[in-house]
Amino acid sequence: MKVAILIGSVYGTAEEVARHAASLLKAAGFEVLCNSRATFADVEAFAPDAFLGVTSTTGMGELPDNLQPLYSQIRDTLPAAWRGLPGAVIALGDSSYGDTFCGGGEQLRELFGELGVREVLPMLRLDASETVTPETDAEPWLADFIVHLRG
Repeated sequence: MKVAILIGSVYGTAEEVARHAASLLKAAGFEVLCNSRATFADVEAFAPDAFLGVTSTTGMGELPDNLQPLYSQIRDTLPAAWRGLPGAVIALGDSSYGDTFCGGGEQLRELFGELGVREVLPMLRLDASETVTPETDAEPWLADFIVHLRG
């Protein structure tokens, strides 16, 4: 099974979480696309069987700049082949920002919903005000994600 990881990162923390997730997925026997600069063409050519979104939140609850072009292209295209595929989102944020906490992750969840991607786990919210090791904190959730992908 091929898992495409869509990454939105400002300072590199979400990218670290995504790389860690990729290593766990690869160790579990999955083929993984993990590139914070992936284009729509890259993702389409990879022909994923599942999606994992890993994104931080910036500004007033927006997606990071590096993910905006891919997000827009996916939203404009809504590939029918992705409908029904399993997926889930890991969102990084800081709860001290109140209403916009993990807003980037919420945007990705909404996109997955529009695509018809089947959410196999509730979104994981990693709070920067509570953790210094988000990649480690994500491990139990990622273990569940792997179980769900194996079905």
